[in-house]
Amino acid sequence: MTRILLRVLLIGFFILTVQAVSCHAQPESGGTDIAPDLETLLSVHERFVYNVRYGFLNLGEIEVELLPDTTYQGKRVLHMRTVMRSNSSIPFVGRRNVHYQNFFDYSDDKLYSYIFWRDDLHDEEYERYKIVFDREEHLVFFFERGEAQDTLDLIEPASGGDVVFFYSRMFAGLEEPYELPVYIAGERGLVTAFSSSETETRSYDAFPRPVETYKSEGTADIDGPFGFTGRFRSWFTADELRLPVEAHVRVVFGNVKVRLISYEQIEERTTNNISETESR
Repeated sequence: MTRILLRVLLIGFFILTVQAVSCHAQPESGGTDIAPDLETLLSVHERFVYNVRYGFLNLGEIEVELLPDTTYQGKRVLHMRTVMRSNSSIPFVGRRNVHYQNFFDYSDDKLYSYIFWRDDLHDEEYERYKIVFDREEHLVFFFERGEAQDTLDLIEPASGGDVVFFYSRMFAGLEEPYELPVYIAGERGLVTAFSSSETETRSYDAFPRPVETYKSEGTADIDGPFGFTGRFRSWFTADELRLPVEAHVRVVFGNVKVRLISYEQIEERTTNNISETESR
């Protein structure tokens, strides 16, 4: 069940916004064909919280945040954290608190990961999985519990799957298809999607009033669990923010649905030079 939450993140609906608003702010009404670029998106510090449901089951929550910049191998990098907390009342699932961390950078509207790892805090197990992107050797290395598992050729722009969160929002409402290679769980996949310029009104707990949205559809050619078909739909607010508000992921017995329940812009990001990250 925890694994399906990660797969939901990989399927191309997450974005970051650029305008300072509170967690209950209302996006401006009306659509716009002007989408923000990566430099603008990555200059702010925001926190998104999503509820994840499968039919009548409340699977848990996903929290996404761009943390203060840090250093990796002497280079200043951006730090993205995705936290997944399961609903402990679901039978045979129990409490799960999984953190995914991604050190990455960008250039010319492309994203490049350096290291991507998973911490299982509920088991006090850190770096349960890790992916290292070696651009000198042009290889991607996969580790599990510190042991080498797989090695794949590095195809740029190589990234951990969760950076689709940033990339997809640049295309919402533009009717311009995009694709992005992602590395996750010992495999390389390709996320492709296409957005409509038409808008529809939808309601979310994160906002006091209904909002206009753009809809996108796409596929992710990864080996997903629970009969994941690779197809997905996603919705973004139809303004200059392109907030990611909803995603539907098809599985064998229905849909996994992800909806935004809270949005907050915290403060301007600052560099966080931590010796631990320097030594990874």
